[in-house]
Amino acid sequence: MAERIAIASDHAAVALKADLAEHLRGLGHEVLDLGPEGADPVDYPDYGYKLAEAIAAGEAQRGIAICGSGIGISIAVNRHPAARAALVSEPLSARLAREHNDANVIAMGARLIGIEMAKACVDAFLATPFGGARHLRRVEKLSHPPFATASKEPA
Repeated sequence: MAERIAIASDHAAVALKADLAEHLRGLGHEVLDLGPEGADPVDYPDYGYKLAEAIAAGEAQRGIAICGSGIGISIAVNRHPAARAALVSEPLSARLAREHNDANVIAMGARLIGIEMAKACVDAFLATPFGGARHLRRVEKLSHPPFATASKEPA
């Protein structure tokens, strides 16, 4: 089933972003490219936040975030409570991120993964449904962690 997929990167991952956007379109998906367009240096948090906002606003069902290592942009995306980004490097982690964690964003490192492996991760991510059941309780806690509302009692 075709979806609208948001994709964003930093300057280190512009080429991989373009290749993955083409791959997604070839699969029949609509691509929301959130930038950047060129290789001039940019800050990955800006693009990670933009991707998370697009997911939260319903502008896209899922997202793909890419920077040099994938680490920084995944941290940025995960700052938003509506986003669940998982850093993946092969199809099994992409599948488990969806099945167990209901990840709505995958992150990859352009300096660490080749195009064919990145495509395989995207394909696994898009083909895998959330497993629900025993995983649902845990996933709900990701948006409502106990430490976010717990009162602190004096020691």
